[in-house]
Amino acid sequence: MSVPLFMSERSKPKITTQPLSVGCLIYERMDQIDFTGPFEVLSRMPDTTIRIIGKEVAPVRDVQGLRLYPDVSIAEAGLFDVLLIPGGYGQQALMHDEEVRGLIRKQAQSEKLLFSVCTGALLCGAAGVLAGRQVTSHWSVRHLMPHYGAVLADARVVVDGNFISAAGVTAGLEAALVVVSLLRGDAAAQEIQLAIEYAPNPVFNSGTPESAPHEVLQNFQTKYEPIGTAREAEAIRYAAINHAVW
Repeated sequence: MSVPLFMSERSKPKITTQPLSVGCLIYERMDQIDFTGPFEVLSRMPDTTIRIIGKEVAPVRDVQGLRLYPDVSIAEAGLFDVLLIPGGYGQQALMHDEEVRGLIRKQAQSEKLLFSVCTGALLCGAAGVLAGRQVTSHWSVRHLMPHYGAVLADARVVVDGNFISAAGVTAGLEAALVVVSLLRGDAAAQEIQLAIEYAPNPVFNSGTPESAPHEVLQNFQTKYEPIGTAREAEAIRYAAINHAVW
């Protein structure tokens, strides 16, 4: 069973009272909760400004059709104290998008916080910033992390230096609370957790492959197979080209 939180020995962000900026990437066919979950937490962080980033300043629709609107284009976006990279089916179309990969690389190289949720970790892998990093992602793609030079950590939230990764979808809420605790302290994170009544008590015990009924897992895997195959092929292609660099 995954542990809730894994922290590497690499140095971590320091608590600060300075104003903070958060950038959140959005794109077509993303999973909106990978963005809106952390947004709900990070937008409550004291003295913090949030900008929503798109390839263009034009509406996008998440994989279920929810319309989202960015504040600023990637070309206009600068550096942020925290940059959020969500996942979702639409991530696959951006794996070779140099503008998106450049945004991620710039943030990682600045040593400011880079925060991936779910398959947003694959975009970070495509940007070449995962080599040697402890990383988690959605359970369906965790086995692909080594193809990007990453070290898989079986946890809901992983902190490795300035890189924070969350497992699938809802884990983004927990990771965002960890971000708040790292930058503003535990009490600030706990107050936000109380305000949003984040006290998980699921009706069903079907949230992991280990706990889900066999037929439920089989149905998911059948529906997931096309995108899963594409993601694996891309990861293998990346490893074949880049493995000598690690």
